[in-house]
Amino acid sequence: MGDYGRPLEFGLSLVPDAADISETRELAVRADALGLDLLGIQDHPYQWRFLETWTLMADLLARTVRLRVFPDVTDLPLRLPAMIAKQAASLDVLSGGRFELGLGAGAFWDAIGAMGGPVRSPRESLEAHEEAIRIIRLFWSGERTISFEGRHYSVSGLHPGPSPVHPIGIWLGVFRPRALALTGRLADGWVSPLLSYAPPELVPDLQRRIDEGAAEAGRRPAEIRRIYNLPGEITEAPGTELLRGPVEHWVETLTGFAIELGFDTFIFWPGDDAPRQVERFAEEVVPGVRDAVTRARRRSAA
Repeated sequence: MGDYGRPLEFGLSLVPDAADISETRELAVRADALGLDLLGIQDHPYQWRFLETWTLMADLLARTVRLRVFPDVTDLPLRLPAMIAKQAASLDVLSGGRFELGLGAGAFWDAIGAMGGPVRSPRESLEAHEEAIRIIRLFWSGERTISFEGRHYSVSGLHPGPSPVHPIGIWLGVFRPRALALTGRLADGWVSPLLSYAPPELVPDLQRRIDEGAAEAGRRPAEIRRIYNLPGEITEAPGTELLRGPVEHWVETLTGFAIELGFDTFIFWPGDDAPRQVERFAEEVVPGVRDAVTRARRRSAA
């Protein structure tokens, strides 16, 4: 494990708070203009303060021109996989190929049950996750008719469509060992939990499990995107925490995450003064990390 050599991408996470929709829209448009690559929206349908994530993603895709948007990550138990596939393909068509699919097996089971969703054990969640991936891929396969019989999800004689206009990535938001192996076997990317749940010292073991799953399936580990969700603050004061400090501190930290831990995609979760934080991230941190990683890779190849 280490640097997989993939191109770096950088993005922004936005909270789908209904009370802050004006700022959410402004931040999305600004991130688009600043040249960020991705926009992630968390998906917690049972949270009363939140807008419905897929509706919000459609709104933000319509207001931007280059950002790719993804749910970070979709709550599978409250959404049928065939409908996820159709919604994803529809947003991809409508946006000209700017949609990616983050997919989660579910959490906060009491809240999911309160909405009428299934309350699953860890084993059932893993089974359902794999079945959903297989149905979604079948839906996007271009086949005229598809069928799949699973324990949790089935489709029979379904005529799928429309087709996405680009190969939509399926990025799994997982943490447990067997789900990480599933990521290596079947998925296009891993969406790591927040830094507090997956601190750097735990990452090598998590990455190893993905790599082992990939090897089992005859895949190269470098095929799989590695996405790190990073809440923090860019400050003027010296760095006192892992992701709280000046630009130089952020550049050094994220460069280490890329070269030493194998991440290639960084999603910034700003706190207070989000407009200014996003500008500093895009205009100062991102180019600094790109340059530092390029230099490190050249030294490694020499």
